[in-house]
Amino acid sequence: QVQLVESGGGLVQAGDSLRLSCAAFGRTFSSSAMGWFRRAPGKEREFVAVINRSGSSTYYADSVKGRFTISRDNAKNTVYLQMNSLNPEDTAVYYCAAKFTGVSNTYFYTGEYEYNFWGQGTQVTVSS
Repeated sequence: QVQLVESGGGLVQAGDSLRLSCAAFGRTFSSSAMGWFRRAPGKEREFVAVINRSGSSTYYADSVKGRFTISRDNAKNTVYLQMNSLNPEDTAVYYCAAKFTGVSNTYFYTGEYEYNFWGQGTQVTVSS
């Protein structure tokens, strides 16, 4: 079992940056790939980024590539999402999710159904 708690959301202006954090409580964080998803108003939840268990590999949605960076600190059981050059289209509730992978460093998990645990989400609002 893993409990995930996101933080760091807020209201910012277009062009600003934010860093989201997701603290994991449980024994399997370092054996899990971690993903970020988001749900914009009136839309379905979509994949944003994923990082493998060791932090050696990452993958991003095209919409955030070059602006967002996912990272993790296994000593702190925390995954981060650094978001730069934010625009109003990035307004959404952001969720972190954990996919247990054991000893595998596989990271290409982009579907919601692939993840075992979810956080409650943190709101990011970008004004123009």
